[in-house]
Amino acid sequence: MHQTSTAEKIKLNLAKLKKKGEMFEINIDPDLAMDFKRGKDVTIREIMKAEQIFSDAKKGELASESKLEEVFNTTNILEIAKIIINEGEIQLTSEFRSEEREQKKKKIMDLIHKNAIDPTTRLPHPLTRIENAFAEAKIQIIEFKSAEEQLDEIVTKLRPIIPIKFEQAQLIVTIPATLAAKSYSLVKQNSKILQETWNQDGSWTCEVELPAGLKPEFVDKLNSLTHGEAFIKEK
Repeated sequence: MHQTSTAEKIKLNLAKLKKKGEMFEINIDPDLAMDFKRGKDVTIREIMKAEQIFSDAKKGELASESKLEEVFNTTNILEIAKIIINEGEIQLTSEFRSEEREQKKKKIMDLIHKNAIDPTTRLPHPLTRIENAFAEAKIQIIEFKSAEEQLDEIVTKLRPIIPIKFEQAQLIVTIPATLAAKSYSLVKQNSKILQETWNQDGSWTCEVELPAGLKPEFVDKLNSLTHGEAFIKEK
């Protein structure tokens, strides 16, 4: 009975922060935690599996309120959890990391299949050919990065094995001042910023390039984050 309980506890996905010589841990939903770190609209309450701050989550040991006050100058669980997620380390189980890598591999392969062509035939590469090229190139998927962030580097490694050409789209994006900082990481992660300008009113204008097939998803993400206040046009 004790061994089963220990095994279950070891499979926790945690965010951990060592501060002033003390360890603080929270049990998290790792997908939502990564979304939060990427600037997506996720609340701390949604991320936390339990609204508790642990000194050792695997042993179920809670951090004392006096220690929280001493280190963070507050006992507000959500405020402390936000600090832990932003400043600390997100520790994922091996099962979660493996599953994330597999999902991202499938997404990257699908992006190549749907958005790229063989320039000699002008036809898309079959998924089986792309998968074989992944194996031959010994492609390593990074679970902490989005599929879009890894796409360019992976395509560079695949090109000596299979010829790949993407049709590119160029967009001009302007974000209002109140949303500019929040939107920057999303734009950078999902496109290549060719040039950018911070305008006198605090708004941000940038020219970006991305595979044409990814444009609808990019526009949807940006409109969702900015509640439709982003101005996006084709160059």
